[in-house]
Amino acid sequence: MVRPVSQKYDVVVLGAGAAGLMSAFTAGKRGRKVLVIEKSNKVGKKILMSGGGKCNFTNELVDSDNFLSKNTHFCKSALSRFTSKDFVDLVEQHNVEYEVRKKNQYFCTGSSKNILDMLLRECGSAGVDILTDTEIKNINDSDNTVASTGTSEYRFLIKGLSDINRSYRSLEIDCNSLIVATGALSIPTLGGSGYGYEIAEQFDLEVTRKYAGLVPFMFSDPLKSVFSRLSGISTKVEVTTNGHVFVDNLLFTHRGLSGPAMLQISNYWTPGDLLKIDLIPNVDLSHELIKMKNQSDKRLIRSYLNEHLPKSVVLELQSLLFADFSDVPIVQINNRDLIKLGNTLNSWPLKPSGTEGYRTAEVTVGGVNTNGISSRTMEVKKRPGLYFVGEVLDVTGQLGGFNFQWAWASGYVAGLAA
Repeated sequence: MVRPVSQKYDVVVLGAGAAGLMSAFTAGKRGRKVLVIEKSNKVGKKILMSGGGKCNFTNELVDSDNFLSKNTHFCKSALSRFTSKDFVDLVEQHNVEYEVRKKNQYFCTGSSKNILDMLLRECGSAGVDILTDTEIKNINDSDNTVASTGTSEYRFLIKGLSDINRSYRSLEIDCNSLIVATGALSIPTLGGSGYGYEIAEQFDLEVTRKYAGLVPFMFSDPLKSVFSRLSGISTKVEVTTNGHVFVDNLLFTHRGLSGPAMLQISNYWTPGDLLKIDLIPNVDLSHELIKMKNQSDKRLIRSYLNEHLPKSVVLELQSLLFADFSDVPIVQINNRDLIKLGNTLNSWPLKPSGTEGYRTAEVTVGGVNTNGISSRTMEVKKRPGLYFVGEVLDVTGQLGGFNFQWAWASGYVAGLAA
């Protein structure tokens, strides 16, 4: 997408993702002259692939507890000023059909493209210019004091190289406000990069420790071969690490473990940590197995577990955890062994070798430290006119539409101020 580009803009937005487009048309509706610069050849790539192509664009129940940040209070102001209802209202104004799925998640009934088209229509009506295939080379800032008023006017000079109609040309864009919506390191094939962190460091902002989040786990042998044989099979579990607990589906993969439960817990896991998997949540297996024995139950352990878990999973668990009792009726197994097995199945300790990393991660945990950012406007406290929004900040949502809601909310408040 190419729109005419002049040399002077009130607001320049770096990044044409969810937060960038939101901030752009919000500023444009205030009469600001806005340019969005995107390094990729297309806008909104991550929007298009999200939610399996259906875009889980928000969640009905959004709370600060759904976000991970060194400053857990930072996200509250923006989320209260632009709520999930506000975004749903916008979706309805554009007649985008949607549905509410489990855990209060909003999805398009059609394609994710409907959300992107909606954002682009809003940008169009607000007079926002969008320039793709453009690489930023450097950003210069200057504090120009206006003699007549004694006030400071911050300006930014952006220099880059743009591919316009397959012909590269140098660009120099001057603006009063600069919004950094460059995203983060997750899924580089969709435009993820660390450029936003470089800009932050240029302006003396701290960047917190970063790692891949909402990402599948990998395991080394022998568990890797076990999980690989079960690849594609899903079962509901409770997973725990570092005091955080999620109950949802686990999906076995060729590399290890994925599925909503594992993606959620990955935000709170660090290398070397144990994961504890309750394979049959809400069932005290030690108690149940002892009870069955006392009732002279002649079933095999796997026969009972088959009532709760996929048979192929039970067979692998049998080989791993109770091979000695594979053909022994429950009534003939001593209490100590039944209790030990029950406790293991309710709290199976696993140590991943790592995660799949940024290549498949849905988000990047960590980012620009929010201590230097206004929670009300997303403006850098020591650099008026400079804003950071969306995933580049140290605010990471859980799975379920929360990261999109953060993009909408942070983009909105920045767009109101820039």
